Amino acid sequence: MKKIVVGITGASGSIYAIRLIEELLKKEIFVHIICTDNGKKVMKYETSIDLDEWFIGLKEKYDHVKLEDIDNLFSGVASGSYKFDAMIILPCSMGTLAEISMGLAKNLLCRAADVSLKENRRLIIVPRETPLNAIHLENMLKLSRLGVTILPAVPGFYHKPQSMDDLINFVVGKILDSLSIENTLFTKWEDHKND
Repeated sequence: MKKIVVGITGASGSIYAIRLIEELLKKEIFVHIICTDNGKKVMKYETSIDLDEWFIGLKEKYDHVKLEDIDNLFSGVASGSYKFDAMIILPCSMGTLAEISMGLAKNLLCRAADVSLKENRRLIIVPRETPLNAIHLENMLKLSRLGVTILPAVPGFYHKPQSMDDLINFVVGKILDSLSIENTLFTKWEDHKND
């Protein structure tokens, strides 16, 4: 069974993480969830979803999900010898992005990202900030040069979205595409001929 770590920070857009986790679980992928304290607060504020209560519902439906303690540096995902396939930080705050780019691993989320880097595992960072300043861009460039995929939460419109769910599904679908996980969350671009 594939194992994927999903990190959630205090940036706006926790609905993307909720949707991604649901999709990964449906696809029989083991999901480790790591959420910062501010991530929990923003999730509650933006979606009215309490992470701990939501997780209880997930555990009733799926046995291949684990909510990690942000301060538990003894977790399996804190070690390079624990084999997980990829990590996605969604949404990623600029503070967390800066910590990762500087190699700071003071909590489990940043340590798991550090493990991803040192073990050459897939790391996808989904920043949710606008406008971006030069420090943000430099941190993203530094991580991109290390092989990190920077996938901003920017929906496309060529699939003609009709709802907020369509916009959310576009970003989540792009993340799944980046992981080579089949999905039909949005209509893919096709070659359009001028007739």
